[in-house]
Amino acid sequence: MPQTVPTPLALLPDAAPIPMPEQRFDGPPPKPDAPGETPATILLADEMLARRVMLVLLTGLFATAASVAVKESLLSDGFSLWDGLLLLLFFPLFGWIAFGFVTATIGFFLLITGIHPGTVPIPRRDMALTGRTAVLMPIHNEDVAEVFGRIARMAEMLRATGQGDRFDIFVLSDSGPQAEPAEVAAWQALASAHGPRLYYRRRTENVGRKPGNVAEWIRRFGGAYDYMLMLDADSLMSGNAIVGMAQVMEQRPTIALLQTVPAVIGATTLFQRWMQFASRLYGPISTAGLVWWSGSEATFWGHNALIRVTAFASSCGLPELPGRPPFGGTIMSHDMVEAALLRRRGWRVHMIMIDDTFEEYPPTLIDQAVRDRRWAQGNIQHLRLIGSSGFHWINRLQLLIGASAYITSPAWLVLIATGIAQAFWGGASVVEATTSVKVLVVTLLLLFGPKAMSMIWAMADPDRRAAFGGARGILRSVLLDVPLSVLTAPAIALTQTIDVANILRGRKSGWNPQNRKSDGLSVAEVMPRYIWHIAIGLVLLVVSVLAPPLGLWLSPVTLGMLVSPLLASWTAGATTGERFAARGYFQVPKAAIAEPVAIPA
Repeated sequence: MPQTVPTPLALLPDAAPIPMPEQRFDGPPPKPDAPGETPATILLADEMLARRVMLVLLTGLFATAASVAVKESLLSDGFSLWDGLLLLLFFPLFGWIAFGFVTATIGFFLLITGIHPGTVPIPRRDMALTGRTAVLMPIHNEDVAEVFGRIARMAEMLRATGQGDRFDIFVLSDSGPQAEPAEVAAWQALASAHGPRLYYRRRTENVGRKPGNVAEWIRRFGGAYDYMLMLDADSLMSGNAIVGMAQVMEQRPTIALLQTVPAVIGATTLFQRWMQFASRLYGPISTAGLVWWSGSEATFWGHNALIRVTAFASSCGLPELPGRPPFGGTIMSHDMVEAALLRRRGWRVHMIMIDDTFEEYPPTLIDQAVRDRRWAQGNIQHLRLIGSSGFHWINRLQLLIGASAYITSPAWLVLIATGIAQAFWGGASVVEATTSVKVLVVTLLLLFGPKAMSMIWAMADPDRRAAFGGARGILRSVLLDVPLSVLTAPAIALTQTIDVANILRGRKSGWNPQNRKSDGLSVAEVMPRYIWHIAIGLVLLVVSVLAPPLGLWLSPVTLGMLVSPLLASWTAGATTGERFAARGYFQVPKAAIAEPVAIPA
């Protein structure tokens, strides 16, 4: 009896090229190529305008009310240069936190009343998919066993839907040559399974980083697929969620991108558990508010999103920007720009809050800062692109918000420095202005109101309350979260300020693999990263002795700077995280799908 010869595994499928022209950000905008708007979407556009006007007016109202109260205190003894500088800084900074508060308040109202159901399973219909979807996972020197473990889990869940044959999975490696043998071995171990076909490609030249990696795939293979599911190396999504999103795409031909809101999983260190809790408890109300006002001009976060291939190919070819970094060169924070380019062509971009979409979080404050450094350079680069031709004004606002997330850190520190100078210069000080009853009440409301609303939302439903550890568990976790947030905020702001200064000096952000695990960090290991923090903390300590009222006002900043290396070390340990979890701190709802098992390389 003749033996069956196994079919050799193919690293890659046959080529199916599709053009992806580079876009221009100046000159006449390109003509829309999306299907025309329907009467229903035109009516919704009018409603969205009303929502956005409300958002802007409420934000301006809070910022103006606080600024007027500050002005009255500052001008009680006449107007000085210091007064003018403080007011110039205070209004936009207060507007920034007011914007977040208003968004969260709207989201809280939507969730607590049931107008918005919150995070829900995406509806699946009994319909066979006609289009083909490529699941893309770009990687760069990642833990091979962890990456292929997630791929195996998603392939298994796609097979279980009965529509796994409509999906192919691509591992798009930008790793160095030393990683290739382990990656190929892991691919071979999985590629023979039934269901979604698994392909592997490693680039030898990492042109354009992740967006260049994806663009190279589109130009070689994109013509064979209707949709692509964009993932990161730490992404995980269920088969039902992926199939349901593809069904939505097939029924809504005007949509080019569906962005999900991933939940954080895999937390082991105390820092990860803290961030996981904060994102799961505080995130839903802010996200619901964001979905409410962003509409079809939602943004793109670069992963856990389903994209229409032809729309992306025609709209999102990214050029190298002329000039030197930070404003020239490769577009680093590409995702928000790609969302704006899609909308410019008439395509709709939506954010959806669904279950079964996950990602991991950096394990330590140090690793978060490393990731933040890359984001800072990319988001500051967006300042150059805000005026691009044809962008929707909401996309321009999103680009500005992204840049402001890093510009506000230096602004807060300048505000503090100005307050110190004013205290020694004489006159009505910022301490008197910002400790007036009106300003104090508004400040506490804007800063801690979203946390209080999130607690109310979590406790309002018995099942949700139990999933977060019950009322006692929620309360004790928030009581730990608040001082941790207060103490780490100054150090994070200074780190971002140093990053912004280095970026403006032309120092490039490296492209190193992300660290996703931590066995703990000693104080000696983290101390070199916090030299400036300690130095500024000591300066503020001297200021506190010389000007006690000002020192009291600055005490959270002073203490946060001085203990920053201790906090970075203390929160970096998995043992510490396990100890606090055993005591009921930072409990979150369990993931609906099991976490994947690592695949040995």
